[in-house]
Amino acid sequence: MHAADVTKVFRRPNFLIIGAAKSGTTSLWHYLDQHPQVYMSPRKHTRFFSFTEANPSFCGPPLEREATPYAVVDHSDYHELFAGAKDEVAVGEASHSYMYQPIAARRIKDYDPDMKLVAVLRHPAERAFSHYQQMIRDGREDIPDFLQALKIEPLRIEKRWWPDFHYVRIGLYHEQLARYYELFDPGRIKVYLYEDLSGNPLEVVRDLFGFLGVDEDFVPETSLRYNASGIPKSRFLHTLLQEARTLAPVVKTLLPERQTRRLMRLGSALHNRNLTRPRLELEVRRLVTERYFRRDILLLQELIDRDLSSWLA
Repeated sequence: MHAADVTKVFRRPNFLIIGAAKSGTTSLWHYLDQHPQVYMSPRKHTRFFSFTEANPSFCGPPLEREATPYAVVDHSDYHELFAGAKDEVAVGEASHSYMYQPIAARRIKDYDPDMKLVAVLRHPAERAFSHYQQMIRDGREDIPDFLQALKIEPLRIEKRWWPDFHYVRIGLYHEQLARYYELFDPGRIKVYLYEDLSGNPLEVVRDLFGFLGVDEDFVPETSLRYNASGIPKSRFLHTLLQEARTLAPVVKTLLPERQTRRLMRLGSALHNRNLTRPRLELEVRRLVTERYFRRDILLLQELIDRDLSSWLA
């Protein structure tokens, strides 16, 4: 008599944070991860629904400390990320490429038509500037002028540069979100603005808890910003902290959860204190908004039923 084959059963995600990049998705991941009824994939940016190749070929300066592979494409590997989930009500992950990559919406729909989707949107000119500053910080952007970097973006896209250099294109939110509203029940899509999240993170997170069906009275620690952009005061400290981040999955397996969170908060606090943050001048913001984003913003506010006139001011 042969022993019966035992198939390992994994929990599957029932919600996704789909974007946008540089709009607070990393902070939101940390806030959600604290809730006892929420399980977050330990790897952020799995890119599972965005790419069919584990290491897609792009041109331009490559990433230096990116997770390997760039995208999780095998179903078993993806579901392994949720092996630690037990009886949590909400199981999810965060990959901001899901909003930007056109194939993601349909692939998510095919995977689970009842998936709950969360998006955080930042003023597109401010988002582009923050993204540009991050690329300067990481030594991948060699154009010292922000407006010039935006001007040559179409050429870079034509040459298949990394999506990290698509400063303008990533900020065309209407085009991206429209794909989701066409495929999913609008009641399964929750859209927040970055100014809401940064101005009153607890209110946003508690509203999100309600959307996910978990205890809304839980109070996470929300005082810290994660993955902030800026220019490092000490390149040595910045490099050290970036290298330490790659050890986070290992640390989680060795230390109790409370100590792991304490170390993560300490690392983020050091990271933030080590940065100087150039501000986008109002005149430049207006110029960039008029040149690249006005039409999309007008369409977006109708799509999400939210007054975005402050973004056009």
